[in-house]
Amino acid sequence: MLPPEPPRLPALTRAEAELIDRYLEVVDLLGRINPARDGDTYRGLRAAQALVGKASALRDALALMHRRGETDVHASTLARALRVLDGERRTARLAIPRHPAD
Repeated sequence: MLPPEPPRLPALTRAEAELIDRYLEVVDLLGRINPARDGDTYRGLRAAQALVGKASALRDALALMHRRGETDVHASTLARALRVLDGERRTARLAIPRHPAD
């Protein structure tokens, strides 16, 4: 039996797809830097160093959208794309973990 087919990505412009990709790269790096998560400082340092370039790429993706006249963010469509690309799990790494009840 074949595994279920994953949900399909909604139709996006090339600039919207670039925005989603760059956003998720930044989210992944911020998740690695999150001081409320276990890890070593070197991993956080490397992620912080990479963040500079990824944030610039995110800025460039938004600037491209704006130059092309894509001035509106279609939040529902982009949210669907983020869900398909595992954005909920990836962005959850940015949150402060709940403190267990004592």
